[in-house]
Amino acid sequence: MRSELVHIIIIPLFGAVLAGSIRNIDIAKHIALFVAILTLLLSIFALILFDADKSAFQLVERYAWIPLLNIEYLVGVDGISILFLPMTALLTLIAMLASWNSVSNLPRFYFSLLLALEGVSFGIFCALDTVLFYLFWELTLPPFFFLIGLWGIGSHRRSAAMKYILYMIAGGVPILLAFILLASNHALHIDRVIPYGLSFSLPVLLSTPLPDNLQTIVFLLLLFGFAVKAPLVPLHTWMPTVSMEGPTHVVALLMGLKLGVYGILRFAMPLAPAAAVDYSWLLSVIGAVTLIYAALIALQQTNLRRLLAYASVSHVGLVIVGIASLTMQGLQGAIFQLLNFTFIASSLMLIAGFIHNRIGSTETIHLGGLAKVMPKLTFFYFLFLLSSIGLPGTSGFPAELLMIVGALNTHSILGFAALSGAILSAAYMFSYTRKAFLGPIIQGDVKQVVDIKSREMALLFIPALLALIFGLFPDYILNINQAASEAWLSRLTIQSP
Repeated sequence: MRSELVHIIIIPLFGAVLAGSIRNIDIAKHIALFVAILTLLLSIFALILFDADKSAFQLVERYAWIPLLNIEYLVGVDGISILFLPMTALLTLIAMLASWNSVSNLPRFYFSLLLALEGVSFGIFCALDTVLFYLFWELTLPPFFFLIGLWGIGSHRRSAAMKYILYMIAGGVPILLAFILLASNHALHIDRVIPYGLSFSLPVLLSTPLPDNLQTIVFLLLLFGFAVKAPLVPLHTWMPTVSMEGPTHVVALLMGLKLGVYGILRFAMPLAPAAAVDYSWLLSVIGAVTLIYAALIALQQTNLRRLLAYASVSHVGLVIVGIASLTMQGLQGAIFQLLNFTFIASSLMLIAGFIHNRIGSTETIHLGGLAKVMPKLTFFYFLFLLSSIGLPGTSGFPAELLMIVGALNTHSILGFAALSGAILSAAYMFSYTRKAFLGPIIQGDVKQVVDIKSREMALLFIPALLALIFGLFPDYILNINQAASEAWLSRLTIQSP
């Protein structure tokens, strides 16, 4: 039995315990760094072992966990999930290095939490048992709660952490209820008594017929639960709050890991395919409203961190539009854009953190003329900005183009909404850029600011390189998830009325 995925999940969790238990701070930090690098290498190795021509789950590992309820430690990956492993490892490593010298309060606890968050995030992407998935899903809450509440940069960081937790708990309840309904339906379908006929295995549940009325209930429960974490309007209000109050490198993790959208892709739609098709119009409306509403709010922002929060919400809306189109172009574009979040949206938030650390604010009233005093930072900022608005030659372009084409193939109004969102994205990004980076230097603090150092440039170099490589050679991403995407779409086509 293979053990690659077990190691990828367990090693960060073990490293978190080890780093937190060592009294010497420098040794603990270097252990955390070593574990993060090792995990990145293991995730790349798993990607090398992956066969992109197969649509089935690969690198599958199965161990008995709670036999009485038929709950297993069951993990595996397909073309939809495999690329999230190295991207998550890279994002965690960058966040760790970005905060290497800036965390003086409880540093061992901080780096332990980063590793713990990495391990449970891997578990979310790999879990093929719904109870195991839910366990990892809920285990993301303690790390984020402490990371936001203890190391946030806002005066209301503790209330922001509590708001985040309450939102996530509210979203977790319907997810668990949907999984219980699916397991109970399996027991009834095979004429076995509960609990012995229960099954929480995703492959088993995918092959178990689900009545139409139950499909509707399951789909709406899962959609609501995952929409909270995505986030989608009107369940998005925690994102701007956390972006303003939390530490920027932690917010970068939140923006980069769109676990809620992944949950919709992995569970909500495949497990209730007929309902997903029937309610694709609802998903389209939610995505379009989120896309336009958040973009219009972003146009009014004068703070870069809050602007990026609403931009992230708006881009999630576009991803949902792509998924709801139920086309190959829309689906592959949505997966591509989710990967873009891990190195584009997160890098922009890290840049906002670099500015805040030097000037104490990312409000336009305190900035102006940054390009003159920080040319190196401005270079990376413009590169990620152009990629976020979908400039040809960057990774944002093939992702947005595919989603827009998929939307246009489904409905002209949906396509118009996607195009409008792309235009608004350029409008709010360039509006802020003109005020903060261009023009004369007015504030004295800006005149004295120091450009980013070599270490900070190195942190942004790899994401910048990925943005260019995937923009020029998008086939690498598309080929890896093509077989899995075709299987995903065929399930909805075949099993829908």
